[in-house]
Amino acid sequence: MQPGDLIGPVEIGPVAHGGHCVARVDGRVVFVRHVLPGEVVRARVTEVSSRFARADAVEIVRSSPERMKPPCPHAGVCGGCDFQHVRPEFQAELKRRVLAEQLQRLAGIECNGVVEQVPPLLGSRVRMRFVATDDGRLGLRAHRSHVVVPLPVDGCRIAHPLMPATVEGGEVAEAGSALGSWQARSTEEPLVGEAGAASGSRQARSAEEPQAEVIGVVSLEGGRLVGAGSPGASEVITQRVGERTFSVNVNGFWQSHLAAPEVLTAAVLEGLAPSPGETAFDLYCGVGVFAAALVDADCRVWGIEGSRTAVAHARRNVPQASFFAGDVGRTLRRLPKQADLVVLDPPRTGAGAAVMTAVTRLRPRAIAYVACDPAALARDLGTARALGYEASSIRGFDVFGMTHHIEAVAVLRR
Repeated sequence: MQPGDLIGPVEIGPVAHGGHCVARVDGRVVFVRHVLPGEVVRARVTEVSSRFARADAVEIVRSSPERMKPPCPHAGVCGGCDFQHVRPEFQAELKRRVLAEQLQRLAGIECNGVVEQVPPLLGSRVRMRFVATDDGRLGLRAHRSHVVVPLPVDGCRIAHPLMPATVEGGEVAEAGSALGSWQARSTEEPLVGEAGAASGSRQARSAEEPQAEVIGVVSLEGGRLVGAGSPGASEVITQRVGERTFSVNVNGFWQSHLAAPEVLTAAVLEGLAPSPGETAFDLYCGVGVFAAALVDADCRVWGIEGSRTAVAHARRNVPQASFFAGDVGRTLRRLPKQADLVVLDPPRTGAGAAVMTAVTRLRPRAIAYVACDPAALARDLGTARALGYEASSIRGFDVFGMTHHIEAVAVLRR
């Protein structure tokens, strides 16, 4: 088996972590994109390693009833949305299966709950990263590639309606012009459509010059684009969660789905059930969203965050709490030696065994772990389990519609 080989017809097996499904060809595992469990497809091999291969479906021989027509004309080419061919309800089901499989395999934890859909499915993204073209258009990179796929003329389907769809003037225009000349690239390989026939051809652009990244944000001030390396990226915008407003840098961390901060905050509060006067730690606290909710529940709150800029915002956003900038594991030593409640919202790589060990030594009555990667969540929950903390609830949230990504909130207790 070599890259470029056409394989199949092959029957597709279960969904796997990462947005693809598993097939077996001549005893080799092949991760296939743009497919659904139970389908029979022909696919083009894209990568081969000693342990597995990757492939993209080019023809659906037998279609799943869960397949639908993608809402975006660039589905299958753009690397941003890998579940556009899946009915929304089944997107959540596939994510549930991945979450359950990772928890069982990596931590020995059974998870039988559902993944809750968070509307809207389209028009929900308030933060996105684009690539600017020299003619003022925006694009997104293709899957595992630096090839850029220009957005449809009416904009990205998952972007908030206020998100600008073209580059106009100022720093962003300069970022776009820095790309130099673009070369159109077309292949004859068909894209998989609603029921398996070709739905178009690949139309993408590749640049020999460095690509200029653009950040798109929608905030209380409206929608805007700024060059990722421009002074505008460090400007301050305002977001709202419930009755509170939060300042955050354009290039700082904020949830990409417009409803995610409120939904996840509610899930954390429901899981922890904080009581007045309790001590609470908010680890990887960002600009203080969870800390604010705990302060509003009359807790005494300390927060730790690696970004000094985010900590400066947190101190302004939640002056009633105490915040520290630094590595979470080391900075925990500066906080009280016991906590009633702990919230962790680590990056995609997870908190890691050292932080989980330090957290359990605080002997909190409850820990809320907010995760954007099922595998990292499973590893950290496995560590906590070995240290005496069991998951009392695990809730999944589909705040990344049209993609394989998922957010989860796990609550741990002794």
